[in-house]
Amino acid sequence: MRSVLLHPSYFGPISQWVAIAEADKVVFENEDNYQKQTYRNRMYIYDANGKLTLNIPIRHSSSLGLKTKGHQKYKDVQIENEFDWQTQHWRAFKTSYQTSPFFEFYEDDLYPLYHQEFKFLMDFNYKCMEFVADSLQIEWEFEKTDEFILEPKDIINHRELVNAKTNKGLINANYTQVFDSKAGFLPNLCILDLIFNEGNASLDYLESQQLDPNFG
Repeated sequence: MRSVLLHPSYFGPISQWVAIAEADKVVFENEDNYQKQTYRNRMYIYDANGKLTLNIPIRHSSSLGLKTKGHQKYKDVQIENEFDWQTQHWRAFKTSYQTSPFFEFYEDDLYPLYHQEFKFLMDFNYKCMEFVADSLQIEWEFEKTDEFILEPKDIINHRELVNAKTNKGLINANYTQVFDSKAGFLPNLCILDLIFNEGNASLDYLESQQLDPNFG
């Protein structure tokens, strides 16, 4: 059985979903410390000007009146809902993908995620990934760790795929993107870019891709 260890992400990049498509069993790291500049609170989409970064603002421990030493647990990180980030992100989707072949097909199911307030980032991310699994029509069963696994054994460690500053690990074939005639193909964007452009062919695409065998 091929088991893979991953981080729950803000929908997740294509590379993460390639890893999920390859796996027989998915385990999510639920006990790690929060880190900046990752797909925990970030995604990249394709707009008319190229790659666009969308970030979920978070409440830092100092703003919550917490006197903590070191890092804050990912599962304890709260979303800063005083910023109207949900409206901004929803408008970005509409602007970037309203002419894509399948945005309207998924729009009604995606809409509630941006019109309901979530307190904790991790809870929101699990809902986002559930949306993707439903859209891909894959069986969505997974486990969560109950302690941080420093040196995973008997499981493929793909936790580094959460790093938003690298495309390491992905061998990504081209698919049609809305603005590729302007700026060319952009690899490893948010999984939503693939879904809005490829629709029910997205899972076949993921299963046809591969991660670098030297990665993980």
